[in-house]
Amino acid sequence: MPIAINGSGTITGASTLATTVVSPTFTTATLTTATLTTPNIDSAQFATVTGTAPIYPCRAWVNFNGTGAVAIRASGNVTSITDNGTGDYTVNFTTAMPDANFSVTALLDNTASNSGSVVVAATQTGTFATSSIRILSRNAGAPASPIDSASVCVAIFR
Repeated sequence: MPIAINGSGTITGASTLATTVVSPTFTTATLTTATLTTPNIDSAQFATVTGTAPIYPCRAWVNFNGTGAVAIRASGNVTSITDNGTGDYTVNFTTAMPDANFSVTALLDNTASNSGSVVVAATQTGTFATSSIRILSRNAGAPASPIDSASVCVAIFR
């Protein structure tokens, strides 16, 4: 079936557009239910984003139960959580980060029993691993003792 691009930029007549045949540049196009395989979207702008600052999407994220049998509630690019002991978790990535220069942000529940809890991204060697990150949950009081958290949320940006 031949490929047609109408005046509004809609491609019809093909379920696959091979870059070996056509190397398109879309200035203003809408992709509906499209699957992009290994796209290069380094300078992409999303419709609801304003300004010209670059976009750095989240590379991995997870929301998990950190008490009892540790269990993932929802995640992206996280294959599993390892429970290393009280308040000590390792988040394992499905696909490794391109290098160890990523940023970690984490949030713990702040229930009455864990009031003042803090989270620390920990390393054994002084650098982050590309395949995982270790998260430590500690009570902020003195002494800072390990505590399990009912809800742990972690996001990785690079």
